[in-house]
Amino acid sequence: MTRGNKGIRGQRGTRGNARIWGRGGAAALGALLLAGCGLGGDEGDAGGTSGGTGGKPAAAAPAAKPSPRAKPLPQALREGAEVNLFDGRTVGVGMPVSVTFARPVPVAERAAVEKRLKVTTDNGTTGSWSWVKDRNLHEGQRIDYRPETYWKPGTKITVRAGKAIDTTVTVGRSLVATVDVRRHTMTVVKAGATRRVPITAGAPGMDTWNGTMVVSDKQRRVLMDSRTVGYGDAYKGYYDYAVHLTTSGTYLHQNPKANTFAGNTNVTHGCIGLATDGTARRFYEEVIPGDVIRVTGSTETVAAGNGYGDWNVPWDQWKAGSAL
Repeated sequence: MTRGNKGIRGQRGTRGNARIWGRGGAAALGALLLAGCGLGGDEGDAGGTSGGTGGKPAAAAPAAKPSPRAKPLPQALREGAEVNLFDGRTVGVGMPVSVTFARPVPVAERAAVEKRLKVTTDNGTTGSWSWVKDRNLHEGQRIDYRPETYWKPGTKITVRAGKAIDTTVTVGRSLVATVDVRRHTMTVVKAGATRRVPITAGAPGMDTWNGTMVVSDKQRRVLMDSRTVGYGDAYKGYYDYAVHLTTSGTYLHQNPKANTFAGNTNVTHGCIGLATDGTARRFYEEVIPGDVIRVTGSTETVAAGNGYGDWNVPWDQWKAGSAL
């Protein structure tokens, strides 16, 4: 296990990051109704004549043209799609919209699927879909949407897709935490206020992922077992105040070793450790899914599909990942 691939047990579902948020609310995208209007006579004139023509038959009304039928949903949406957001929740400025499908969507069908995925905002913020290879899914089973830069606090985002997704979330205050693994510090910028926190990151050869990660969920206590990631009996135990960053198992969590090494040495198996003096608890209590954790000074950059690594993809490349 390198670069934060911490072994964990007890996660819900096969995607430890996105399914924590669950499904959106149900909403039908029904076929259009045929519409028309009839031409009626004056009161008491059951024959359909006009009262102003001396009893002469009224001209026949033109036949109503049927409205075109709505295009059927693409197969991928009929089989079921899931979004990573709970309706009515508040998310951080880095949270992408992520939709996953029950089966891989063939390349030839992706444009049709994309056209039926709708994201709107109350302030006009726009973005782009991009097909992402999820770490735990097949190619073509996940598509994410994000703007060019982080969402603005207060933005309301509505997602509609297929028959099962009609979800609105609100972007909360901004929180971006930058971890400098060389200086062993984390700089937290929350709603304009800044503070610096000592940390310990991955030891050489077990480096923490570099790049931008997004909080997918958090748990008060997580069992981590090194045997699940090929590290033998290096560690097994519960870790408190665990903030989940990648599908591969990177967490930012309380670690007793940080009491000695935070601020001066990197000693973890890839996670980011915070001291037990209240530092870890404070960060845990203020962070929400969608908050941004940036790691600098490390080695390999986390992939887009390892959790929400979407922000590591340059904007032009991100847009090129759309089928439209």
